[in-house]
Order: sequence, then C-alpha cells, then structure tokens
Amino acid sequence: MIHADFIVIGGGIAGTSAGAALASLGRVLLWEAEADLRHHASGRSAALFEESYGLPPTVALNRASRAAHAAAEHLSARGLLLVGMAGEEDALARDVGEMRLAPLCAAEARDRVPILSDAVIGAGWHDDAWDLDTDAMVTGAARAIRDAGGAVETGRRVDRIARTAAGWRVHAGDRVAAAPVLVDAAGPWADAVAGMAGVAPMGLTPLRRSMARIAAPAGHDVRGWPMVLGAGESWYMKPDAGALIVSPAEEEPAEAHDAWADDMVIAEALHRWEGAVTVPATRPLATWAGLRTFAPDRALVLGPDPDEPSFVWCAGQGGYGFQTAPAAARLLADRVAGRAPELDPATVAALSPERLR
Repeated sequence: MIHADFIVIGGGIAGTSAGAALASLGRVLLWEAEADLRHHASGRSAALFEESYGLPPTVALNRASRAAHAAAEHLSARGLLLVGMAGEEDALARDVGEMRLAPLCAAEARDRVPILSDAVIGAGWHDDAWDLDTDAMVTGAARAIRDAGGAVETGRRVDRIARTAAGWRVHAGDRVAAAPVLVDAAGPWADAVAGMAGVAPMGLTPLRRSMARIAAPAGHDVRGWPMVLGAGESWYMKPDAGALIVSPAEEEPAEAHDAWADDMVIAEALHRWEGAVTVPATRPLATWAGLRTFAPDRALVLGPDPDEPSFVWCAGQGGYGFQTAPAAARLLADRVAGRAPELDPATVAALSPERLR
C-alpha cells in the first residue's frame, strides 16, 4: 500500500495544479486514469487567457492568476476580436460592454483579420488577451509534485474508494493507496468519484464542445491574427500552429466519456465561420471534442465538502481551467490548510462547495 498525505484523482490542469499547491503541505500522490496527463479537456483547450472572460467569481480567479502566469512565462501575445453581423447588434453591444472591449468599426476589424467579409457590421477589440502554454503548465505542475517528494502516476483508473478511520483508501486495480485527504479533480467524472466515496454529488454537467483544424487561407499568414469570437459566443476561430481552429462553441450535455466531434456539428461550425469570412471552408485537417464540466451555477467548485471535509472538491472548471489554475489551486490549498485566502470572502463563498448543498 502507498501512503501519502493527499491523494489527487485526475491528471488535467485541475489535478496537477492542485497537487502542486498542496505539495508544500505534505506528500501528494496523483493518479490519472489515462496513459498520459491532460488526456481529456485539458488537452483540447483553446488555451486563451482573457481576464474578463467568465462570471464574476471566475474573473476574480483570472485576475488573481495573472501574475503567476506572467512569472512562469506561460503567456504570449494573441489579442481578442469580437465580431457581430446584422441582427447581432444587441449581443455585440452587450458583449463589448461586459468584456470591456474597445469598439471597432467593420473596417478596423478587417485590418486585423483581412478575410472578414462585409457581413461583419461591428466589432470589439482587446489586446490584453494571451495564448497560454498549456503543456508547460501541466508538466511544470507535475514536476513540482515530484520535486517535493510526491508521485504522479498515469494508467491508474480508480475503481473503489473506502472511508477509513485514518482517512481514505483508494483502489486502482491492484494498486492501493491511503491518505487522510482525498482531492477530487476528475473533471466530468468528479460526481462519479464522489459517489464511490459515499459523498453527495454537486450536480456537475459535462458539456461537449467541438473543434476543427483547417488549413490557413491561401496567401495568408495567420500566425499573428487574434482569436475571433462571434457575438454571443456563437463561434470562434483561433490561429494554431500555422492553421486555424474553428468551433461552433456549442454546449451539448453529454455523459462523461472520451468525447469526439460529430460531423454535423463540425459542418455547422464551418457554416458559421463561412458566414463571416470571404473564403470557403476547406476539408478539416483534424477534428476533436472536449467536455467542459459546469456546476449548476457555472462557477468553479473549490474546497472541502461541507459534510465530509477530508474530501476536497477541485471541479467545475468549465472552459476556465487553465486561466484560473494558479489562483484556484492556491485557494484550495489555503482552505485545506486553514489559512485565510487571498481572495475576498464573497468570492470564496461563491466558489465553495457549501453553496451547492
């Protein structure tokens, strides 16, 4: 049997960053079910840091995470362009106001992305939006766990959890681990993990989001283009390794599974994209999908369970896991250690599992 102070279930950005933050408090054992870290949603992220993106508790985490992202050199310049077409005037105005974007006319938007068509009637701009080095974030957090004397193990699919007098006993096949504290960072499977532990679920819902990578339009170097978001988050486009990622930004409820893209959803993504540009869509180079998991109020769930404090939630990241990770992990570690969090009490309460019971 392996003994640790903390067992973390889940090897995406939620689990690895939480484990790194907890490593100063004791020995961390992280188990990931798949053969590699960030196999699911964390490996399929649009990887953008936009401080004003999300509900107020998420924005508070974004702001508190910024310095850590910058210090670790995980940020590179990208920019965000929000575009609206005829009939989307209200959604465009609302998004520009809520996200504090600089209004642009259609011609100014085309200066930044020359393939935008005359169907675009207005835009909003924010140069303070950044690409995130998601691979460096996950591998760096895993390294921090190991450097502190902990362990990160892949291919450990948890199949049984038992409450003991000393804490928790967790089984993954023939591997058994014990620790006083169990951290649930299992993404779409977080409620199922809680069920194995005899802890009441949080009502988490996985929502599918699909993406296609298409070749850059002929004659265009897209590497310096911003991320382009349709008003009302109706679609998005982002440069990626010299090509473009296009998504319909759908939120389709799904069971927890290794998600894949539906051909009809990808066709809709390319249709929405074609409605805003002057070039036809080409056959996708690749397609994929990920599950973004939300609590009922769409805020993250961070901290000890109110009925079983030795069971700690790190769940409900939705599409905000990477950009919120530094502050979310610090908050979780503060709550486990009984320290006063750096975030204000209202934000801590808005992120606490207690709000959902």
